[in-house]
Amino acid sequence: MLSSRPYLARALYQWLLDNDQTPYIVVDAERPGVVVPTQFVQNGQIVLNIAPTAVRDLSMDNEAITFGARFSGQPMQVVVPGEALVALYARENGVGMVFGHEPVMPGYDDAVEVEEPEAAAEGPELSSVESDTEVSDDAGGERPAPKKGRPSLRVVK
Repeated sequence: MLSSRPYLARALYQWLLDNDQTPYIVVDAERPGVVVPTQFVQNGQIVLNIAPTAVRDLSMDNEAITFGARFSGQPMQVVVPGEALVALYARENGVGMVFGHEPVMPGYDDAVEVEEPEAAAEGPELSSVESDTEVSDDAGGERPAPKKGRPSLRVVK
């Protein structure tokens, strides 16, 4: 089967635009085929604004997300292969989706590794640092409310 990631990414992108939100993507910059401005990569990842006002010629096809953008005044063609897309979310409120690793179906790729069913069922949740609410973990304890500041993503398992 084809990966569901590009289909979900296109739907989320359109949904965010329809709701007047600014779509951002998180990219695993260390994956093969990724072309991003390396000077902005932190911890192997980069966050990119893909709003229509920030990019040119955005294409979200089944293989990759591609667009033209300017970084520090320099034009660049950005390429994000589908498997390098980590998350797509709204800058304003952090609503979006973190994409997990999809199992590889034998016969569709050279690899035959398949995730365990219980690992695939547990998807990470998207959490925003700007949230004013307290988040409780599975153990029943509570963590303090996050400090206000730049929005960021955190995987909560």
